[in-house]
Amino acid sequence: MACNSCSTGNDGQPKGCKSNGTCGTDSCNKLTVFDWLANMSLPNGQQPFVGVEVRFKNGRKQYYKNTENLTLSIGDIVATQAKSGHDIGMVTLTGELVSIQMKRKKVRLDDAENVLKIYRKASQKDIDIWSEARDREEPMKVKARQFAIDLNLKMKISDIEFQGDASKATFYYTAEERVDFRELIKVFAREFRTRIEMKQVGFRQEAARLGGIGSCGRELCCSTWLTDFRSVSTSAARYQQLSLNPLKLAGQCGKLKCCLNYELDAYLDALKAFPKSDVKLYTEKGNAVCQKTDIFKGLMWYAYEGEWMNWHIITTEQANEIIDKNKKREKVASLEMYAVEHIQDTKTEFENVVGQDSLTRFDNPKSNKKRKNSRNTKNSNSTNKNKSRNRSRDQSSNAKPKPNAKKN
Repeated sequence: MACNSCSTGNDGQPKGCKSNGTCGTDSCNKLTVFDWLANMSLPNGQQPFVGVEVRFKNGRKQYYKNTENLTLSIGDIVATQAKSGHDIGMVTLTGELVSIQMKRKKVRLDDAENVLKIYRKASQKDIDIWSEARDREEPMKVKARQFAIDLNLKMKISDIEFQGDASKATFYYTAEERVDFRELIKVFAREFRTRIEMKQVGFRQEAARLGGIGSCGRELCCSTWLTDFRSVSTSAARYQQLSLNPLKLAGQCGKLKCCLNYELDAYLDALKAFPKSDVKLYTEKGNAVCQKTDIFKGLMWYAYEGEWMNWHIITTEQANEIIDKNKKREKVASLEMYAVEHIQDTKTEFENVVGQDSLTRFDNPKSNKKRKNSRNTKNSNSTNKNKSRNRSRDQSSNAKPKPNAKKN
């Protein structure tokens, strides 16, 4: 099954989702899971796990019990139990891998409030009602935002999700402070004629639900594979020696990028061999202060107090050696004894074996030598023609017979 926003090819197979994987159908690969236990058989006498993972709109996932022992596979549309009525979702995971996921997320199967049951596989009537409700969400969101503006509420309606039986609509909103939306709910109930539920989400959760393209050129991590959000602080950028530019460090959600934590552990492990940057080196020539560090090459730049323009490069082992001597109240003669020459990286030139054009071929304008040469040849030809014409005129004038002289 594919949604109306999924583009299909000539063979009828889905080629891609125009709604960035938020339609909730099996043709969208948003937050999909590979079942690596699917081909493994269970031990003798062990019953298959009754838990099933079901996904709804924008990657929202919940776990249900298959009490009816339905034969379910990934991609089936099922009708699930809700607090009132039923909901429609797609099966994304079955089998023993569901139990591992539930343990990781600390969800118990015997929790009757959070783990409900699956009623049946969705019929065509259920799917039709579900599709009609989904078509109503976008125009409702436009009206809901206008109502919030009219009531001067400092909130943003980011998304609307209908329940599968179209009996309830959940409004997801973001706000920086507490909002009194009691009057807004009355307006929504009077206008949309359905049960209303308001749910506040964070800015990261909003970006995960809406999706988009990051500054790296790829889809947002939170909308494709990242399910848990760890706190990101500016210290992560400091440890990686990144400039504290909020325009470059902030993502589409307005918060610090989650990818700042990806390589943070590697940087912290590398920094264990470095002495603290605020520790001074005491020498007979003077006290030296750290100015710069290179984590990858293991180098540190020090400058004497009062001579801030002259930097001396030493390795981390040499810096730790000097600090150990200082702890014993010993001073070294100077940093010049330990300073190493910083070898600049040579530029590597690659041979063009594929035959591609240079990327800088449009930087420099092409020379106009050919055009100048053609102009010069044209000018020379024209001058030669003019000379020949003048010459022929002179010859013709000289060749004219003289008038007969009068006879005396």
